[in-house]
Amino acid sequence: MIRYIGRRLLIAIPTLILISMFVFALQKLLPGDPALIMAGDQRDPSAIAYYRLKYHLLDPIPVQYFYWVSDMFHGDFGMSLRTKEPVLTLIGEKLPVTIQLAVMSMFLALVIGIPTGILSAVKKGTITDYIANIVALSGLSIPNFWLGIMMILLVSVHLGWLPASGYVSPFDDPVQSLRTMAMPSLVLGAMIASAFMRHARSAMLTVLKTDYVRTARAKGLREHVVILKHAFRNALIPVVTVAALIFGELLAGAVLTEEVFTIPGFGKLIVDAVFNRDYAVVQGIVLCTAVAFILMNLVADLAYLVLNPRMRDAA
Repeated sequence: MIRYIGRRLLIAIPTLILISMFVFALQKLLPGDPALIMAGDQRDPSAIAYYRLKYHLLDPIPVQYFYWVSDMFHGDFGMSLRTKEPVLTLIGEKLPVTIQLAVMSMFLALVIGIPTGILSAVKKGTITDYIANIVALSGLSIPNFWLGIMMILLVSVHLGWLPASGYVSPFDDPVQSLRTMAMPSLVLGAMIASAFMRHARSAMLTVLKTDYVRTARAKGLREHVVILKHAFRNALIPVVTVAALIFGELLAGAVLTEEVFTIPGFGKLIVDAVFNRDYAVVQGIVLCTAVAFILMNLVADLAYLVLNPRMRDAA
C-alpha cells in the first residue's frame, strides 16, 4: 500500500506543475499592468518602477514563473492588491469556513442519499422507488439559490427558527455556529444527496444482478445480510468516486450558496478577487483548489483499497 500511495503522489507532482503553469499563463493573458494596479490611482512613476522591480515584471515570463514558484515554496503566495494582506492569510481565514460548510453538507448528503438509493434499488418498481426518484430529480433540478431564498423566507422570516445569514466560528460559539450553518448545509446537502441517491441506486441495481449475490441468496442468507454485507460494499465504489469529486468542488467554494447566506468562505473570496482583478488571490485559490482535488482523489483511491480486497492485492 505504501508503494501505491507513493505512485499516486508521484503522479500528483507533474499534475500540480502543469496546473501552476496554466494558472500563471492565464494571469499573464489578462489585460492590464499589475504594477499600475498596485501603484494606485496616483500611479507614481517611482512606485510603478518599484513594483515592476519587486515582482520581476520586466524579466522574461519563464523567469517570472520561476520566481513565483520559488516564493510559493517559501510560503509567499503574494499580497492581495485590494486588502494589502498576504494571500496565505486570506486563505487561512476563509478555508476553515468552507471546510465546515463542506463537511456538514457532505454528512447530510451521505446520511440521506446512500440509504435512500439502496432502499430504492431494493424496492425497484414499487411506490417507494418512484417517490425516491421523484424527490432525487427534484433535488437535482431546483437551483441552490432559489432553495436558499425560499428556506430563508420560511425558516427565518416566518418561523424565526434559524438566523437568515452570517457566520459564527465553532470555536467562539459551537451552538450558534451550527445554527448559522444549518440552512446552507441543508441547501447544498439536498442537491448532493440527490446525486448520491441516483449513483447508489444504479450501483446497487448492477451489484444485485451479479453471480455472487445470487449465490449468497441461494445459500439461504437473510436478505438484509445479502444487501448490507455482500452488495452494499461493492456498490459503494462508484459512490466514493462521486463523493471525492463533489467534496473537492465544495472545498473550491459553493459560490451561490455562500452569496445567498452571506458566508465569508472560499466562494465569496474568489468572486471578489475576480471582480477586483486581484491576481495573486485568484492564483492562490486556484492552486489550493487543485491541491484539494488531488488530495480527495488520493483519499478515494485509498477507499477503493479498503472496499475491494482484489485492488489491494493488485496494488
